[in-house]
Amino acid sequence: MRQDLKSLPKTLADDVARNLVMVARLLDSEPEEAYKFSRVALRLASRVASVREAAGFASYMTQRYSEALTEFRAARRMTGRADLWPVMADCERGLGRPERALAMAGEPEVKQLDKAGQVEMRLVAAGARTDMEQFDAAVVTLQSPELASSAIHPWTARLRYAYAEALIAADRAEEARDWFAKAAEADTDGATNASERLAEIDGLEFVDALDPELDEDERGSVGVAAEERRNVAIDDTGDDRVIFEDEEDVEEYYDEDDLEIEEDREGEAKK
Repeated sequence: MRQDLKSLPKTLADDVARNLVMVARLLDSEPEEAYKFSRVALRLASRVASVREAAGFASYMTQRYSEALTEFRAARRMTGRADLWPVMADCERGLGRPERALAMAGEPEVKQLDKAGQVEMRLVAAGARTDMEQFDAAVVTLQSPELASSAIHPWTARLRYAYAEALIAADRAEEARDWFAKAAEADTDGATNASERLAEIDGLEFVDALDPELDEDERGSVGVAAEERRNVAIDDTGDDRVIFEDEEDVEEYYDEDDLEIEEDREGEAKK
């Protein structure tokens, strides 16, 4: 991207760069705001491939699929790269044209993709099959060496999750449970809601103990369940210490003076 911006006068390049940085920062958390910054960058430098690509992703994340497809096509013409092919196919799905997305999955451009890109294309193709209510075909589409591998890659959780969802759609819920479990195991970054789907299949329900709409009985049952999950350890002084599951629990249990005392003890221990 920096190399692309070198084609612009320095002041203009700096202005475009600032807007692109904001697109990157906001894309996941505030996509509409990211979209606004992308339009400014696009107005300033529409002939820069990186700008067109960033604008495409901002449009894609806000479900402006027609705009996104236009920007991705422009970026691809400028660079000749095929890495945007899967997301372009997914835009076709977003526009209600799954048959076009499926046709793109069979084009020569797919062979130019790296492993991650090929997995992404497989996910899009399976989604297109599901859109067309070809549920068994979606299951078959996702069956691949990447799915069968026990190795964990950045795309593993999403691939397993998609396979589990395809199995659900094909009325194979029992198999789906195993794949939701495998997806949850691989999903260390929270890219999917595999754990929630697994709990749903098992008939479990997650309740927010801080929900003001909960009645007293519901709060009590949640509190008991939380207490049961805690483990008690005994330190070398013989005092009972509760091991909490997260930092919020620690903050609720200790006041500020207690925490300062604990920090002092740790400092003395290190000395």
